[in-house]
Amino acid sequence: MAFDHKSFLKHLSTKPGVYRMYDSEGLILYVGKAKNLKNRVSSYFASNGLNNKTMALVQRIDDIEVTITGSETEALLLEQNLIKKHKPRYNILLKDDKSYPYIFCSDHQYPLLAYVRGKRKKGGEYFGPFPSTYAVRESLNFLQKVFKLRNCEDSYFSNRSRPCLQHQIGRCSAPCVGLISPEDYAKDLYHAQMFLRGKNNDLISDLQMDMDRASEQLDFEKAAEFRDQIQHLRKIQESQSIEASDGDLDLFAIHIEQGICVVHVINIREGRMLGSRSFYPKLNMDEDEDAALTAFISQFYLQFNREIPDEVVCSHTLSDTQVLSGALSEYRGKKVKLSFQVRAQRLRWLQLGINNAKESCRIKSQGKQHIAQQYQALQSFLSMEQPIERMECFDISHSHGEATVASCVVFNQEGPLKSDYRKFNIEGVEAGDDYGAMRQALTRRFKKLVDDKKPDLLLIDGGKGQTNIALDVLAGLDISGIHVLGVSKGVTRKAGMEVLLYRGKEFTLDKSSPALHLIQQIRDESHRFAITGHRARRGKVRGRSVLEDIPGIGAKRRKELLRFFGDLAQVKAANIDEIAKVPGISRQKATEIYSALHDE
Repeated sequence: MAFDHKSFLKHLSTKPGVYRMYDSEGLILYVGKAKNLKNRVSSYFASNGLNNKTMALVQRIDDIEVTITGSETEALLLEQNLIKKHKPRYNILLKDDKSYPYIFCSDHQYPLLAYVRGKRKKGGEYFGPFPSTYAVRESLNFLQKVFKLRNCEDSYFSNRSRPCLQHQIGRCSAPCVGLISPEDYAKDLYHAQMFLRGKNNDLISDLQMDMDRASEQLDFEKAAEFRDQIQHLRKIQESQSIEASDGDLDLFAIHIEQGICVVHVINIREGRMLGSRSFYPKLNMDEDEDAALTAFISQFYLQFNREIPDEVVCSHTLSDTQVLSGALSEYRGKKVKLSFQVRAQRLRWLQLGINNAKESCRIKSQGKQHIAQQYQALQSFLSMEQPIERMECFDISHSHGEATVASCVVFNQEGPLKSDYRKFNIEGVEAGDDYGAMRQALTRRFKKLVDDKKPDLLLIDGGKGQTNIALDVLAGLDISGIHVLGVSKGVTRKAGMEVLLYRGKEFTLDKSSPALHLIQQIRDESHRFAITGHRARRGKVRGRSVLEDIPGIGAKRRKELLRFFGDLAQVKAANIDEIAKVPGISRQKATEIYSALHDE
């Protein structure tokens, strides 16, 4: 018997709480929180506007249970406990397959610093967690080089009769044979602990005072050691770019593309970036960045008992800011600040996270297994008997009919095949006649077709008119065996709402469909390649600089850019930070210039 949602909703409370959806076997399908339970649960049974995943969830619902809470914050905490316990199928589930590494400082007269992972059973002090083994070993290597602290186990330490190789290469002060006093060793350890806590500026001040004191006492050898330590610290400060900021915070940057969700997390402690890590949470209900990031951060802290810092910086504004901040603050026992609009060093860290999230997504999307799944999904959708080995996509680009260029991009099972890309400068066609331009480009491409270059699937960026032109050209050249797929932006012209034209019929695909992600990728690449060719041709015809085509870049700014870098080639080679150093160029404008010059 189907779940009687009308009767259930009729008596449902409007208070905040948590709802649990069950299937016919009594398994929890989904756990959610709500400020108003009746309004939120009612939204699942709306007559329209639901995506395919939500509809699939609703069809499996056999029962719903709710728990009233005193506040939305309490609802969030309960929601995370239930998700952790039951791992519902339709919730975003974050998996944590291993513990984080730490640096361990033992409880000993001459404590050792060592790498540890797992449960912290030994007596002593633990520094971390660090995001990766590399971050731990890099820090230990620096500490041994600068402060010469031991890294050997107690059993080895207590049985030494002469210094080991570590002392001979200048990486240990040899406390095992009494070459350093407990007081001096304790001071070196204290300085190392200051470094691990991120108090580099205080540490440098202390070392400078020690260096001055040693110089006054004419102990120049000791003063030189302090000088070298200070230089090492300043060098690592510069490499980590921490001079301009301090504090404890975590940064979360999310990027969703082609059905892949990447959250890049950067850990900052006492103004020092310890490292970063990318996570790949699975999206089960077509969540947007807001919903996905909120769910991720909740589970990241509330389910896995991670250290919660003073501040959490996000790449996207979250709709449940107060609720999430309240839940984290209550769980931590101390106020936690959620930030979205940041400046200075925090902005640079956040931009680093965003770039890494995009790069991780790009690498993931180009994996052979991921591409193979997309091709298989597209073949199945089009009911093609043979595997798709080669695809070509055509697009037209012009400015009010000026400098019309057609692009042809090629994809195979390995991804983009750039060696086979082609551009067609359209001539003899009336300005703005996209149909005529498409016909000319397709005719020039297929009139001398070579069998090993024959595509299995031809994609046309356009509606019925352009698609019919492609079919007409192939028929006129007596070419068979090529499937033609039209890709129209649809009425809303939004990504994910494309209308596909195939064999005289129109189709739409779910936003999460791997087949649609592949179609979008080749369509977007064709569009990018066409615009690049059009801009180059238009600039050549007009004798203009590409800088003139960037909005907001007038003669004065162009002059400053060229004066600063020397020529256009150097401007193109510069990154965003370098462009932002030009007088009169803000960071936002620098980002726009960089994107325009690199067709992003």
